[in-house]
Amino acid sequence: MRRRSLLLLGSGALYAGPLEDRIRRIEQRWSPVASMAAAQVPAVSIAVFRDGQIEWARAYGVATTTGTLFQAASISKPVAAMAALHMAQFGNFTLDEPINQKLKSWQVPPHEFTSPVTLRGILSHTAGLTVSGFPGYAEDAEAPSVLEVLDGRKPANTPPIRVDVAPGSLYRYSGGGYTVLQVLLEDRFGKSFPELMRRIVLQRLSMYTSTYEQPLPAESASRAAVGFHANGRSYTGGWHLYPEMAAAGLWTTPIDLAKFALELQQTLAGKSTKILEQSSAELMVTPHIGRHGLGLVALPAWFGHSGSNAGYRCQFWAARNGSHGAAVMTNSDNGMKLIKPIFDAITAECAWPPGLA
Repeated sequence: MRRRSLLLLGSGALYAGPLEDRIRRIEQRWSPVASMAAAQVPAVSIAVFRDGQIEWARAYGVATTTGTLFQAASISKPVAAMAALHMAQFGNFTLDEPINQKLKSWQVPPHEFTSPVTLRGILSHTAGLTVSGFPGYAEDAEAPSVLEVLDGRKPANTPPIRVDVAPGSLYRYSGGGYTVLQVLLEDRFGKSFPELMRRIVLQRLSMYTSTYEQPLPAESASRAAVGFHANGRSYTGGWHLYPEMAAAGLWTTPIDLAKFALELQQTLAGKSTKILEQSSAELMVTPHIGRHGLGLVALPAWFGHSGSNAGYRCQFWAARNGSHGAAVMTNSDNGMKLIKPIFDAITAECAWPPGLA
């Protein structure tokens, strides 16, 4: 098992001593070589941050580095939510107006309920919209346009995205809702979703290795980890394609996810307005119905999100008080078998506050 590492502290200088010892003890707790072999997970990448900066990052697996790209799966959603809230701050749309007033290329079909679908409902998974998640499209399958996905028209492999419960009445996870958000942003600004995300979020946070482009450009594909089935077999073509970009299309690294989480921590502390005002950041981490805020899972002491695409599993958690956090990404359907032990090891070694899910 090869291990590629990056140790960061302060300005980014290489650092050993106590930090290296801490990393070694964390590794002893989750046993990378034995655990990865037993779970048939070829690659794991980790970034840990503390007190406003990335403290260390390390990658495990043959030909895997801290710059290796993984599919972020549903962690695509909070990053997209940040972009939507940023644009809402400038009056491009409001959280509570009927979203059909701003949609142009597609409309939420009529339904029997009096309450409308709103941006707040979409971001908090309370809009009453169907389709929880998406399986993606294999290399040898025809991929649909996003409008075909919305209406469930061939070659889409999921049902139409429709309202079947009263908007605002309950929490129900909906990747379908975030696909509507994707079209809203493209309609409103006349640019592709990957380009909008690059300009609004990724570039501003120096998430330079990250992209929502589907399919992945050749240069980025050369740095991507191939996804694996639970039986240890790689996915045909390396991975699935996701036209549902806002819901599942982000390619990134744990280091870039750490930058996203750090920005939210800084904004919540009133130390940054790079993308969001403090009040907008609070909306992301305040439970709406259940434990979901606008884009994020919101626990009393933590915020974060997990992701599950074909061949990839990932998760990040960040302390609301700005003290700690970590992001872990894997390239296997078995990845969650390792992610919890890794977080348990980091929590125990670093004496994180309790309360993680």
